Amino acid sequence: MKPIGKYIAITPISEEIKSQSGLILTSQDTRDFRYKKAKVNTVGTDVHGIKDSDIIYFDKHAGHSLMVGDIPYTIIRESDVVIVE
Repeated sequence: MKPIGKYIAITPISEEIKSQSGLILTSQDTRDFRYKKAKVNTVGTDVHGIKDSDIIYFDKHAGHSLMVGDIPYTIIRESDVVIVE
């Protein structure tokens, strides 16, 4: 599978988020965050600055889901990425 153009195939990462004081935030609390964390599976033919296996943060309202075989992916645009770790 290879995305075309500026598309990126990712797998969102569920993470336990703690406050500065060490309290674990609930999923209800984390819904207020605008960005989500994900692992890049593969990048499109015109994507620059992001490579396979990078960890990224992207806009939580971006993308759509896609099943390839038995594996679910989320497909986003390069412009939806705000941070590359």
